[in-house]
Amino acid sequence: MVGKRSAVAEMPASRENIDPAEIGERVARLPGIPAVRAALAGERAYLVGGAVRDLLLGLEHPDLDVAVEGDAPALAARLGADPVAHERFSTATVTVDGVRVDLAATRAERYPRPGALPEVEPAPLRRDLARRDFAINAMAVPLAGRPELIDPHGGLDDLRAGLISALHPESFVDDPTRALRAARYAARLGFEIETETFKLLAYADLGTVSRERVEAELRRLAAEANAPAGFELLARWGLAGIDEGVGARLEALREVLARPGWSGVVDLAEATYALGVPDPQLEAGALRLSSAGPSTASEAAALARGREPAELAAARVAGAAWLDEYVQEWRHVRLEISGADLMAAGIPEGPAVGRGLAAALDAKLDGRASGREEELRVALAAAGGP
Repeated sequence: MVGKRSAVAEMPASRENIDPAEIGERVARLPGIPAVRAALAGERAYLVGGAVRDLLLGLEHPDLDVAVEGDAPALAARLGADPVAHERFSTATVTVDGVRVDLAATRAERYPRPGALPEVEPAPLRRDLARRDFAINAMAVPLAGRPELIDPHGGLDDLRAGLISALHPESFVDDPTRALRAARYAARLGFEIETETFKLLAYADLGTVSRERVEAELRRLAAEANAPAGFELLARWGLAGIDEGVGARLEALREVLARPGWSGVVDLAEATYALGVPDPQLEAGALRLSSAGPSTASEAAALARGREPAELAAARVAGAAWLDEYVQEWRHVRLEISGADLMAAGIPEGPAVGRGLAAALDAKLDGRASGREEELRVALAAAGGP
């Protein structure tokens, strides 16, 4: 099992109340399910994956995954909205009662080489469940007939034990991004990695998959409520080039973004990704800002203006305390005059106008100009006007 319990979130209390006998009632209460059931035309359809996992844990799930032993795009069309269909995997997405429903024909997968996208063929539900990443995501509930829990891989036992286990020894070879998902689920649910599955992580070679797929998984992790713990796990496992200490850095980021002004500047998920994944250019920019010691508000604004939000956040995490005043006050300072005022006073259109406005803004930031008349005086002087 993985490391120390402190590396992941506290176990959700809902684990103590898992009751598969209630699964049918819980499924029936989900928005979108009545409409899906009404649209069935003899197909055998099942709620699968994360929705089943979260129902058992008593957690909310944002969308529905439905596996269909039949024509999934046809079922989507009968649901009455405009489905987005993907012919290669016989899948479709539709919004029903405000809920996104992802429908897919049950299938088996074969990986022609490590990390490749799978080749698929129609298959019964149990083979479909066997292709999934972890046992906790390989459960299903029929949407017609008796609503029993279908659990061929021990997902319920893993939920009760707080474990994440792969379904077969080649899991991380076939799709190394599953290792990134393991960190995401461990962080979100407070689960540990099952012993044999932990050994298999050593075979996860992210170099066999595209950079885009790796980035997509890391961005999903960055959007998690407990993202710092997930990135810390990746660092411990030596994956994706994540460096040790990332967890503390991302916790510090959250403290920064809780300060006044920062929430309007930086998106938490974007900044978490930027500070979680090594980026020499971002780190160099943040270092320059954090080592700077601006003596005036105008100097500080000039240093910060135009920087990417994540760079500002990284610099603040690194100790640039002066950025607090920039995000709270200085970035909001605006002139009462405009370029039209300078041209009306005789300044020709061109660089001189911009030079004059910049000088006026600096003077206002530093308290050397207050009000329209003083701003115009400073601007005209800097522009070379009368």
